[in-house]
Amino acid sequence: MTEMHMHLGKWTERDLDRILSESSRIRDTGKRIDFLSRQFLDLPYSGSTLIGSVDVPEAFVINLEGVDCLTFLEYVEAMRLSVSFSAFKENLKKIRYGSGEVSFYKRNHFFTDWIKKNSDSVADVTGEIGSGKTARVRKLLNKKEDGTFFVPGIEPVTREIVYIPGENIDKSVLHRLGTGTYVGIYSLLAGLDVSHTGIFIKDGDKSLLRHASSSENKMKVADEDFMEYMSGKPGIIVLGAKSYAAFENRKK
Repeated sequence: MTEMHMHLGKWTERDLDRILSESSRIRDTGKRIDFLSRQFLDLPYSGSTLIGSVDVPEAFVINLEGVDCLTFLEYVEAMRLSVSFSAFKENLKKIRYGSGEVSFYKRNHFFTDWIKKNSDSVADVTGEIGSGKTARVRKLLNKKEDGTFFVPGIEPVTREIVYIPGENIDKSVLHRLGTGTYVGIYSLLAGLDVSHTGIFIKDGDKSLLRHASSSENKMKVADEDFMEYMSGKPGIIVLGAKSYAAFENRKK
């Protein structure tokens, strides 16, 4: 039987039921993600909160006391698809693990794993957002240049990655980026698809990256000016959340 570790931090299950009930009434997908992710602002950054490796049995972890850049996205996306805390727990398994099976080997270790394993709820929209300004590269994920692995025990996988180079992110790209799109910061390193993840938010005339920042002067979930953050970065991969109705229909 899978062991479960649950830490709800500042919330109770009743609090989360209320938040999820309120968010479920927000029909616009981007606005729902904005509402949910806003609940995490100022939450501490905390790395390595998940439990499981080649040598340690995988546990099902819900840790809302602190998040890293990927668990932040996992919690928000699972919440987006849920009307209650009990539904959130089940949806989190489906978002974090292939086929919802709690296993180290089924866990999404890379951002682009979402495209392969969570196609019911998200889609790669990089090409659409980039509109002719994209680049394409083939990578052997998980295998470093020196032949060692980023995640020991996980077999490397060849994957074709489409990204928008940083120098091509202009006003037209920003215009097509919608609130609530999931953004991965493309990595030039062999074996990695992204170095960081966050959520794109439009606030009036501002373009923001909402993310779990590990910068020494932040160490929390925060909003930053998107273009300032992207200065000097190699580019972005963009995932769009599919409508809740489509996800529900696919579950039937």
